[in-house]
Amino acid sequence: MRQRRLRDGRGAFGRVVKMESGLFEKPVFRLAGDRGLLVEYGGSIDPAINQKVRVMSLALEQEMPVGVTEVIPTYRSLLIVYEPDKTRPAQLEKVLESTEQRLDDIRIPPPKVVEIPVCYGGEFGPDIEHVAEIHDLTVEDVIRIHSEPEYRIYMVGFTPGFPFLGGLSDKLHTPRLETPRTKVPRGSVGIASNQTGIYPIASPGGWQLIGRTPLKLFAPERENPILYQAGDFLRFKPISMAEYRKLEKEEGV
Repeated sequence: MRQRRLRDGRGAFGRVVKMESGLFEKPVFRLAGDRGLLVEYGGSIDPAINQKVRVMSLALEQEMPVGVTEVIPTYRSLLIVYEPDKTRPAQLEKVLESTEQRLDDIRIPPPKVVEIPVCYGGEFGPDIEHVAEIHDLTVEDVIRIHSEPEYRIYMVGFTPGFPFLGGLSDKLHTPRLETPRTKVPRGSVGIASNQTGIYPIASPGGWQLIGRTPLKLFAPERENPILYQAGDFLRFKPISMAEYRKLEKEEGV
């Protein structure tokens, strides 16, 4: 067990936080500008920490505290965005502590498992042969290993709907490209070090591209613009080029 002193949400030093198995014994509060409160639940990327972030986020969204405009979950923390004329960090700390004590009485829905069809390799996965080569695998091995797990969505960000996923097999851990691409096509599935993810919109990026999905992962015209949220799980389903084109047509891409 280690101890360290951290600044709390009121700007005072002195709160001693004990860490065991990743989770902090008590959350750590930090100011984030003049209208943000950062609530940290652990110091690493860890499923137990992320699960705590998920349940607290959902619990707060069910009954949004007075003055709070948004709750943003990350790998290991929550960012609480608030209106300074309606609430203060000290008040929010009390609300968060009270919510945590009532978690057993709050119904938290189970996470969704969202299936993502992916056409691997070829023009859609220009880096898949490189990934296979450096790990002494076949392309078929890469596809099989990549599509086997259910991946936890630790957070959504970078671009609208970009899921940062945990659970990539260490057999596929691959460094980013030395020179990022100026434009990665929408729907591209990539690997960067120990993570995998999907580019919902075309954007620059340096991840190793191994496939592409025809699904619209981000569609602002939908009632729910993003198909998933932090705390859900994704599972990749390999599909053929013919299946890709069929789904692409159905999506209206």
